[in-house]
Parts: sequence; structure tokens; C-alpha cells
Amino acid sequence: MLLQIPDSMAAPLEQVAETQEPMNLFHMAAYGGWIMVVLAVLLALAIYLFIERLVVINKAKKEDKSFMDRIKDYIHDGKIDSALNLCKQTNTPSARMVEKGITRIGRPMQDVQVAVENVGNLEVANLEKNLVIVATIAAIAPMLGFLGTVMGMVQTFYNMAGSASGVIELTQLSEGMYQAMVTTIGGLIVGILVLFAYNYLVSRIDAVVRQLEGRTLEFMDLLNEPA
Repeated sequence: MLLQIPDSMAAPLEQVAETQEPMNLFHMAAYGGWIMVVLAVLLALAIYLFIERLVVINKAKKEDKSFMDRIKDYIHDGKIDSALNLCKQTNTPSARMVEKGITRIGRPMQDVQVAVENVGNLEVANLEKNLVIVATIAAIAPMLGFLGTVMGMVQTFYNMAGSASGVIELTQLSEGMYQAMVTTIGGLIVGILVLFAYNYLVSRIDAVVRQLEGRTLEFMDLLNEPA
């Protein structure tokens, strides 16, 4: 079986450069076939989840710096109802944790701490909602790209085997190889971008967790202060 180079390939390089169309990102992606469509959908979903989670996390991280000072003053003055109302008016994870702790005042300190920590765990779980989807996209995207690579190579060998004349032109091989390379690049790009987004969200959540832990310790110290 012979590999035949088309006459156009034998033309001078200057002539080829003049006649060849410049590489276009859209045309290049179109060669990837349906796998590129799936990657585009996954990327759009990841972007939506990233923005949605980032808004939720940033909202959870914001809080009034004077909140704990006002809670301390209310508790020292015995104004438990005022402290509870302040917590209800402050829509943050820290406020909900402190609210649960205030409702447990009078019980053993261990029970108060457990109640506060349970609310904190629920708040963190709410912040991590849908993160598993983002992580899954980051893992699946490169695998889909490699699947397209295999499919492209299969197409290439199929074209080679289907040549009745025993002569194969480069144009018969280029389509499958082009698809193989394009899907690999697409899968890696999507995977890298989504993995970066996932790690960024995790780092932001960790910052909120440290903030909640600090508020928990601050509230427990407040209850342990001498009257």
C-alpha cells in the first residue's frame, strides 16, 4: 500500500501559503465533531456553577465587624431576645451559628458547642453544594478529549483500510488526525480551566470555614467569661 502525496503538496511553499486559509478557531473546533459540542456544554455548565457558587461564598464571607461586639453587650446585659433578633436580622452563616448557640444558653457548655458546630457543618455543606459537579467536569473533560483522539485515529485507519486502489492520499488521513488533535486540545483546555475554578472555590470555602471556626471560639469564650 503506497502513500501518495497530492500534486498540491509538491507546489512551492510560497504558493501553498498564499492559497491556504488561515486557521480559524471555529473551523478547528468544528472538526472535533460531537465531542466538541459536549465539551462546550460542560464548559458552559462549569462557568454557571462557578459564578453561582462564587456569589454564595462571597455573600457568606461578608459580615458586620461589630456583630460579635453587639452580641457580647446584649448577653452581658441579659438581653437574650435582642441578641436573637440581631442574629435573625443578620443573614450570614456566623449569625445562624451564634443564634443556635444562644438558644442553648443554660445547658452544659459541651451541648452548646456541639449545637453550634452542627450548624456550622450544615453551612459548610451548603457552600460546597454542586462542587462535586465542577470536579467531575474537570476530570471528565480530558477523558472526552482522549476519546475523540481514539475515534479520530480509528477513522484514519479505517480510511487507510478502505482504499481499494491501495493508494492513500494525505487528505484521507488528515481528517481523522485533525479530529484526534482538536479533541485532545479541547478536552485539556476545558479540564485545566475547570480544575483551576474548582481549586479556587475550595480555597474560598476554606477561608469561610476558618472564619466560622473563629466565630465559634469567640462565642464560646464569651459564654465562659465570668459574670
